[in-house]
Amino acid sequence: MASPDELMAAAVERTGLNDFGDDSFREGLEILARALRDEARLNARGEAFIYDRLGLHLCQRLQVEDWYRRHPEIDDEPIDAPLFGLGLPRTGSTALSFLLARDPHIRYLRSWESTRPCPPPSTVRGEDPRIPPDQRPVTVGTRHHVPNDVQGPMECLDLMALDFTSQMFQAFAQIPSYSDWLLERADFTSTYRYERRVLKLLQWGEPRRPWRLKSPAHVISLDYLDRVFPDARFVMTHRDPTDVMLSVVDVYADIVGGFSDDVDHSYLGDLNVRQWSTGMDRVLKFRAAGADDRFYDIDFRAMQHDPIGEVCRLYAWLGEPVTDEFEDGMRAWWTQNAENREPHPKADPEVFGLDLNAIRPRFAAYVNTFLGASHAD
Repeated sequence: MASPDELMAAAVERTGLNDFGDDSFREGLEILARALRDEARLNARGEAFIYDRLGLHLCQRLQVEDWYRRHPEIDDEPIDAPLFGLGLPRTGSTALSFLLARDPHIRYLRSWESTRPCPPPSTVRGEDPRIPPDQRPVTVGTRHHVPNDVQGPMECLDLMALDFTSQMFQAFAQIPSYSDWLLERADFTSTYRYERRVLKLLQWGEPRRPWRLKSPAHVISLDYLDRVFPDARFVMTHRDPTDVMLSVVDVYADIVGGFSDDVDHSYLGDLNVRQWSTGMDRVLKFRAAGADDRFYDIDFRAMQHDPIGEVCRLYAWLGEPVTDEFEDGMRAWWTQNAENREPHPKADPEVFGLDLNAIRPRFAAYVNTFLGASHAD
């Protein structure tokens, strides 16, 4: 198992660069590397994939800093009033992000640039080598879990991983000490500062457009996000937590199961109930403290019934127009996605040690606030 110093030395050798920028990333990297070594029980595929991924993030960090060294004017790029999508996972937030990406007047984090933001897209002439020529998305696990397109939007998790403070890693491996740190002790200030730094780099040299970003994981770190993006607005998607938990732990098991031959399903169940119930409590507290008017809420059922109407109402709240081109693009994407959606059998809660009746009280305040008391029965 490679140590943090070995991983960093390999990245330096690979890139010929040696400035990683602010060293705040070291804490997360050290805790993560130790957890991967002592807890993850990775198989050969898991070791190859995850350690390659850590090296990739370190190499990209070196390159980000090199671009800023050579072009300090990148830091002058404004990131104004970004819209962040968040909420429980498996609530339709990915479909929403794909609909928003049909708007030609906004900027989103594209799948092909999320893991490799360097070089800045505006500096590439001709075909960008980061875009797979066959346009096929890469699957992690045994199946696609959400709509996927190399040109489509991606979550913020890869940008957060550049600071090694990202929920993404715990979806790859069973690393309880890292997960505990992430939820209880991690300071996400540097994480969001670095995300903002990379957004500036991605935007540099392009026409300025408002950012549309998303990750359910932001619910555990909203206070930190607010410090770095104080003018951010939020669209929050909602769904019955018992449906969500069963779906998300099944996703975790599928991904982790590709990287370890010893999957603890009960651990994955406990992990997700704890993470997401804590996240909902933090959202409620954040909104009650004076931020409620910065949120627009969309119920999963309403999204399924009238997706275009929901986006139009969101845009009315934002004070922005929905052009005919945008609306036509949304309708085309929704129709195509519905035709290609693969049915997936519902997971058995007993496999993950989940008692749905025991889960409900953990989310009672959230359900009563956003879904109505009938869901808590």
